[in-house]
Amino acid sequence: MTGLSATDLSPEVYGELFEAVDAGFCVIEMIFDGDRAVDYRFLKTNRAFQHQTGLVDAVGKTARELVPQLEQHWFDLYGRVATTGEATRFDNGSDAMGRWFEVHALRVGKAADRMVGIIFSDMTARRRSEQSMRESDERLQEALTAGSGIGTWDWDVPNDRVYADERFAELYGVDPRRAVEGAPIAEFFHGIHPADLPETQRLIDAAMKTGEQFLASYRLMQPDGSVRWAAAQGRCRLGIDGRPLRFPGVSFDITSHRLAQIRQEALLELGDRIRDVTDPGTIACIGAEILARTFDVSRAGYGVIDPVAETIFIDRDWNAEGVKSIAGLLHFRDYGSYIEDLKRGETAIVSDARTDPRTSATADALAAIDALSFVNMPLLEQGRFVALFFANHAVPRLWREEELSLMREIADRVRAASERAKSEAERQRLTETLEDQVAERTRELMLAEEALRQSQKMEAVGQLSGGLAHDFNNLLTGIIGSLELLGIRIAQGRYADVERYSLAAQGAAKRAAALTHRLLAFSRRQTLDPRPTDVNRLVGGLEELVQRTVGPSITVEVVASAGLWTTLVDPNQLENAVLNLCINARDAMPEGGRLTIETANRWLDDRAARARDLPAGQYVSVCVSDTGTGMTPDVIAKAFDPFFTTKPIGVGTGLGLSMIYGFARQSGGQVRIYSEVGQGTNLCLYLPRHLGPAETAELVPDLTDAPRAAEGQTVLVVDDEPTVRMLVMEVLEELGYAALEAADGASGLKILQSDARIDLLVTDVGLPGGMNGRQMADAARVGRPDLSILFITGYAENAVVGNGQLDPGMHVMTKPFAMEALAGRIKELISQ
Repeated sequence: MTGLSATDLSPEVYGELFEAVDAGFCVIEMIFDGDRAVDYRFLKTNRAFQHQTGLVDAVGKTARELVPQLEQHWFDLYGRVATTGEATRFDNGSDAMGRWFEVHALRVGKAADRMVGIIFSDMTARRRSEQSMRESDERLQEALTAGSGIGTWDWDVPNDRVYADERFAELYGVDPRRAVEGAPIAEFFHGIHPADLPETQRLIDAAMKTGEQFLASYRLMQPDGSVRWAAAQGRCRLGIDGRPLRFPGVSFDITSHRLAQIRQEALLELGDRIRDVTDPGTIACIGAEILARTFDVSRAGYGVIDPVAETIFIDRDWNAEGVKSIAGLLHFRDYGSYIEDLKRGETAIVSDARTDPRTSATADALAAIDALSFVNMPLLEQGRFVALFFANHAVPRLWREEELSLMREIADRVRAASERAKSEAERQRLTETLEDQVAERTRELMLAEEALRQSQKMEAVGQLSGGLAHDFNNLLTGIIGSLELLGIRIAQGRYADVERYSLAAQGAAKRAAALTHRLLAFSRRQTLDPRPTDVNRLVGGLEELVQRTVGPSITVEVVASAGLWTTLVDPNQLENAVLNLCINARDAMPEGGRLTIETANRWLDDRAARARDLPAGQYVSVCVSDTGTGMTPDVIAKAFDPFFTTKPIGVGTGLGLSMIYGFARQSGGQVRIYSEVGQGTNLCLYLPRHLGPAETAELVPDLTDAPRAAEGQTVLVVDDEPTVRMLVMEVLEELGYAALEAADGASGLKILQSDARIDLLVTDVGLPGGMNGRQMADAARVGRPDLSILFITGYAENAVVGNGQLDPGMHVMTKPFAMEALAGRIKELISQ
């Protein structure tokens, strides 16, 4: 059977089950394996069943599909109902939601149909009510068992006489003789706390009406003002007419047990209420309120102490109804001499201010503030009396040890929570101002760093000035002395020495030029003349020079990579860089060794490029390695710093590696050092690959052999330095060129905008008058787009050469230069 309709069931049974709309109902078909039920399929469910189980789409599905963990005994149970027709009823316990169900299972139809109808009645409310009653009885029995001082009573209700033993009378504050003889119930009610009397009276009245057991607990006021807790148990005997006759029972003193409960409840409430409070005053007020309500006193509070002035400042206090606050500044001496106890760290306990010798003289003042009885508990911090927790009562009362212990714990927790709140508030304040503090500190550090940088700049300028003055004085002495002797020998007619002095002056001047090139390279502001360069050919041309420079004790080896790519670089500056590295390697090998110059193609991926602070791509490397002393990590870190040198004073300027670093970076490359102490050093230049063939070097002709100008070829020379202008004009005229000259950009542009023939513009970059050489050249090309231009400069702004690449038809020569080189360059450019 796979389905079920209304006609498949007995009408009586179906109607009975279907009408049970307030209970869960389902019909299932049992599935057997032989004689044993192994599963069942849901045929019908109602809404109550779906709500109770959450099985909304159960019809047509089996139990093992829906609840795979269902135990076998359920199949056995329902299988037995289906085969025997014997209905069953049982409690199903509680489910995951804590609900209880009463289950009825009965067969539907005949045994052959193998169907079972199941009704689930929700018994949760009744079960919880029964459980609550049991727990209430258990708690009272526990309280009764925990009590002491058992007393018995027998109340003759019609005659209103209570006969009790001495223990009962003592607990309720009744004269024992009257209790033995019989006293009205009102005398016993008089001792019950007014707040507990209505509920106690209600329970007594209910027991007298029904005859059911009377169970109650309440507070009893004692003659000394203290409070005790009692639990009572009894049963009223009713007459035939239902009227109460006698009401016997027993009472227990459960004060100790109840105080322990009160202590736990008070501390739990305190913890819950101050957990998220951040104001110390509010924390103290909460503690005072809990203390006052727990002790049922007139007032409680917390105050800060000035032990020298003998004062207490109370920010807030808790007061019972009708009791005025004493918040503010109070002087202890106005209320007695117990301040001496507090200074010693002792708790001041006064049960009756009128009889206590410390307060008898000031009892009226204490009565005026509802504090005839009080406890003042000092709080110490590192042995110092700093705060006070207090409880006041308007009338005399006895303070129990359990109450004092609880008061001490509340006071300590209030103090600790207040200190935590203050610390948190201070931390919050610091956090809120942290940004301002960080900003201020950062500003101070930036100012300090700026001052340090300025100091370092001034020191560097001093070192630079001293070094330059020393080197240029030597060079100028050679130049000036040679020229002076040259003039004297010409005047004397002694021409034999003229060439020697001329060569000496030229050598000194060239060394001065090399020094200025080094400075510009160090500053990365030199004007480079990058050309497609074959580095293998360049290094091969240097091998003999390097070998002569380093000396015979050092073996020089050149390892040239086959198929080396071309790189776009200033070949003269690259030669200087490699030569400098070789000289450094020589100095690192005073006892001799091996120096290797190696070239290679390098393809740097993202990771390798990041390690070298370069974009990923193809590079040509030139590495110089030695077997010398090596460098420490500290030296490597400072090797490229300007003026840093490990050589003695006067031997090195500290500009060599700085120049190389500046040249490499300006060329779009990088330089890196790899070294270990005692193992030697490897220093590599990485230069970007250039896609194209390398240029071949041309020999610089001697001025006397320089090519002559064609007829009419004209060159415009623009330079603000008259001497330079004069020398260039002399060279041009010597070569047969027509030469025009101008001293500034505006004058030069005026000539360029005229109809004069101009085959080549030779101009300085830095010109006066608000127009530099590059600006003049760009303006000239508006009217003369094919004009060839040669910049001659010793210093160039980035705006002149842009990103290091000159426009087509523009070329550069770096001052100073040989006149022969200038003549060759001019002829080359005019011939293009």
